[in-house]
Amino acid sequence: MDGEAVDGENSGNAYSGYRVQRNGAHHFKKTQLKPHLRKQWCIPPKQTGEFAARMEDILEVYALPYDPEIPLVCMDEQPYQLLSETRQPVPMEQGHPAKQDYEYVREGTCSIFMFNEPLGGWRHVHVSSRRTKQDWAARIRELLEVHYPDAKKIRLVMDNLNTHGLSSLYESFPPDVALKLAKRLEIHYTPKHGSWLNIAEIELSALTVQCLCRRLASIQELQAQVTSWESIRNRNKKTVDWQFSTSDARIKLKSLYPNL
Repeated sequence: MDGEAVDGENSGNAYSGYRVQRNGAHHFKKTQLKPHLRKQWCIPPKQTGEFAARMEDILEVYALPYDPEIPLVCMDEQPYQLLSETRQPVPMEQGHPAKQDYEYVREGTCSIFMFNEPLGGWRHVHVSSRRTKQDWAARIRELLEVHYPDAKKIRLVMDNLNTHGLSSLYESFPPDVALKLAKRLEIHYTPKHGSWLNIAEIELSALTVQCLCRRLASIQELQAQVTSWESIRNRNKKTVDWQFSTSDARIKLKSLYPNL
């Protein structure tokens, strides 16, 4: 936009003493800034040895060959909002999508526990009304005694939450039981702000897109839906082919390593 001082009556388009020349839209560039948009992202701290050490530990574990005696299992949790309908949805018809009223009723929240063996094509999903140390300990005991009773040890990858620790076993079971379970765990924690390193997040994303994009009113209904999804995925042996390696990290994520 060009402007110049204006004097007199024959000044064209005038505003506050300046002539505004209408030169056409081609003189204006559309801004590349979009302040109305914002993305949530896991932003890792830069140049920290702790992040680099935990990241490389996870990547080295992922690079190990498949071992049925010491399987790799990734674990993660996700909150879920239970919702019920205020009006009966209208089912879809030919040429018309399904219709759902914008109003809904909140029926509380729950927690979804995801266990995934990426190389074995196995996963298990459990819905719990809470997310406590006792809930996590119960799921770990189920993992070891029900799903992997013959495994010597399990390499367990998970986030370093306050409930995800061996102390939770001792706060939930007698010492002899807690110790027996702890001896069969080889725990690898993802770094803080590095949850993207947990393969279980990939499975949770697939679960959300394929199963949870709807209103479910109760824990029982939610558990039935995720169990059906789990059965189909396990029957098809859906695996995860992780490609990002330690050597890749040292090149692409060089800024995350200490500057020596």
